[in-house]
Amino acid sequence: MSAKFGPAGNSESFAAMGYKHSLQVPEYIEKMGLDAFEYQCGRGVNIGQEKAKQLGNLAKEKGIALSLHAPYYISMSSVEEEKRIKSVDYILQSARAVNAMGGNRIVVHTGSCGKISREEALSLAIDTMKMAISALDSEGLSSVRICPETMGKVNQLGTLDEVLTLCTLDERLVPCIDFGHLNARDRGILKTYQDFEGVFGAIENKLGISRLREFHSHFSKIEYSAGGEVRHLTFEDNVFGPNFEPVCELIYKKQCSPTIICESAGTQAEDAKAMKDYYWSIAK
Repeated sequence: MSAKFGPAGNSESFAAMGYKHSLQVPEYIEKMGLDAFEYQCGRGVNIGQEKAKQLGNLAKEKGIALSLHAPYYISMSSVEEEKRIKSVDYILQSARAVNAMGGNRIVVHTGSCGKISREEALSLAIDTMKMAISALDSEGLSSVRICPETMGKVNQLGTLDEVLTLCTLDERLVPCIDFGHLNARDRGILKTYQDFEGVFGAIENKLGISRLREFHSHFSKIEYSAGGEVRHLTFEDNVFGPNFEPVCELIYKKQCSPTIICESAGTQAEDAKAMKDYYWSIAK
């Protein structure tokens, strides 16, 4: 069992190395010494089925695991039913795209709390998630796994417990644990090895050892303020954190095989390689 590491979208080095279009991504990822890539559809699912299949075939040839980030404007917790129904459609669009790529994971933001309580927001998100699962099943996309993401701003739905609660709805749901977000929303809560161990323990206690071992993850260092996340940083940051070493050590200790996607600001491939190198330095 081993982890896979890769970037969210393309680093600045992608263009600097002369690459210009998405079908060159697998070659770039291989050259960077990585084995995963998260295709970004934050502003909408704009990749056609044929191009998605081409990208998937090229990635498969190089042993690269593909996942997809669904549109940012998905709001599973909206009090407006129309927005929640549209969110299900955006999830369905994302599932079609990643399935064409040969991948099976889509990362989804669950929404915000707005003027309602966290309990009400979570209840609405649960209802929307049930509709999304049903929609995927109806289209023969039951193999696609929705990964609700832990979020970085205090007013967003997406604490660790909220995400894990959503994942209890179906065994196919996999949590996307964004360690930078968790650290930012609680203003630097992840400092010691034991702090990270608590996250791993919470996943195992709520979802079991199987889903702990296959969790999805985002990692970056993130600047934060009283409201939580402000902006993504690079691994050069020595102020805000969190550090990636405890995550790699716990992945190895717990015999996990997650996909770790780096979201650093412009250096996501390089920083993903730093994580991969550290992981393999302790896994050998």
